[in-house]
Amino acid sequence: MLSLLKINNLALVDKLVWQLDTGLVGVTGETGAGKSVIVGALKLVLGERADKALIRTGEENCTVEAVFDLADAPAVSAILEDSGIDSCDDGQLIVKRVIGQASNKQFINNSPATLAVLKRMGAYLVDLHGPHDHQGLLSTERQLSMLDAYAGSTDLCGDYFQAWQQWRVAEDALREFQSSGVEGERELDLLRHQLAEIDEAQLNVDEEEELERSFQRATNSSRLLELAGGAMQLISQGEDTLIDRLGQLQKLCRDLEKLDPSLRDALEGLERAVMELQEIDGSLSGYLEDLNTDSSELATLEERINTLENLKRKYGPTLTDVLSHREEVAGRLDSVENRDGRLGELENNAVLALRLVNTVGGKLSDKRRKAAPKLAKEISRHLKELGFKQAAFEVRLVAHSMPESGGVEGVEFEFGPNPGEPLKPLRKIASSGEISRVMLSVKSALADQDATPLMVFDEIDANVGGEIARAVGEKMAHLGERHQVVAITHFPQVAAVAAHHFVVSKEVRDGRTCSQLVQVDGAGRIDELVRMLGGGGDQVRAMAESLLE
Repeated sequence: MLSLLKINNLALVDKLVWQLDTGLVGVTGETGAGKSVIVGALKLVLGERADKALIRTGEENCTVEAVFDLADAPAVSAILEDSGIDSCDDGQLIVKRVIGQASNKQFINNSPATLAVLKRMGAYLVDLHGPHDHQGLLSTERQLSMLDAYAGSTDLCGDYFQAWQQWRVAEDALREFQSSGVEGERELDLLRHQLAEIDEAQLNVDEEEELERSFQRATNSSRLLELAGGAMQLISQGEDTLIDRLGQLQKLCRDLEKLDPSLRDALEGLERAVMELQEIDGSLSGYLEDLNTDSSELATLEERINTLENLKRKYGPTLTDVLSHREEVAGRLDSVENRDGRLGELENNAVLALRLVNTVGGKLSDKRRKAAPKLAKEISRHLKELGFKQAAFEVRLVAHSMPESGGVEGVEFEFGPNPGEPLKPLRKIASSGEISRVMLSVKSALADQDATPLMVFDEIDANVGGEIARAVGEKMAHLGERHQVVAITHFPQVAAVAAHHFVVSKEVRDGRTCSQLVQVDGAGRIDELVRMLGGGGDQVRAMAESLLE
């Protein structure tokens, strides 16, 4: 349930802290007092886009904070987990909106959230209905989900939808294959040529780097030969080489060491220098032996590089892309050359998938056929209690020519308020007073199946008479036994049956108009009912007291 609603600087409300209880909560007040602010605040919590005009004049921002106590809400928990938001250990869910002049922010359990997450979660938290908020009831898709909830076939709906998706995938694959066709022998020749061209190259994605190095050496072989030869000439070839000079240096140092052994450590590095120079000389000698100066080798390397560049230019910017293209070509060629076998396989997949859809859809249809008249009877009972004494209501199943995502049939809620007149789909009912009572009857019939914790009815009792208003209030009170219900109303008959009664009023403080919300009980509640009855005196007060009784 919604346990707390805090509003700051929203329209006429400068500060409001509203603590709610279970059951039916009635909200009354004069027109323009600010009752709509409560609905507006809840809509913000549910993820509705905000308008800067909502911010109280002279303020930088406005905030709305709602605290929900959720004993068991797996759907909400799944949304929080999917969004990376922690759920509270104490079962509380805190939603906060901050509407600013420059930017807007929203938080769930103190973690930043998007409006999309608020909307997804809000669908499981609050069911809000105003005088014109009946589009959900008029939607045949929504009507079908209501019937499935009443029939207890929600899990079966999930199985059917999964089977239907698999069938659609199979059908799409079959149609795509059928439409692709074979564009004559020219396509076959092109595919075979591309496959042969890539396979002939025997590609290795790791060869490019080594190939570039080899080509660089071959291109500069003459200069490399000159430089390496010059280095060896200095080290070990010709007259007065570095090796010869180091030999002389070694002899002098050994003589020094004989005369003064303390120089041993200082001269030790000379031996290593001689050895390292000899190793460099050997390495250069081996390098010169391996250095290929054959012009044919350069031509071979150049030809290989050109081959790779040509393939990359045709089939992809990298060798990996070329190989990927090769796999696509091979797959396409295989499907073309084995078209008949593949076509038969796809046709069989589609037939088997459709068979599963019809099997699961048949089970779903059986449950719907059994539940439809029971739901219609239950709704009719509630309609009679709301003043439609001779009205007729029917839940009619309409078979589809082909399976659709919701089943092999759809549903149409049909209503006939007047005897002798044909039943019509709900969407063709013009009277808002009628559709409001039908909606309340449907909600009452589905009270046990509806898991939404909070229902808000915003003046849905408009355009109905006094006795009907009393019946509407009693129906809301019965809903309050299973849900938390907030009813914003102008009718004393509805307010009188509420378990808790709050009054919205306006007052002027420091030259500014402010809306406030206070709970009334006892004499204060009778005073409000007297105001709503439109008069004073003992008779009206007695009437107010009788309404409470």
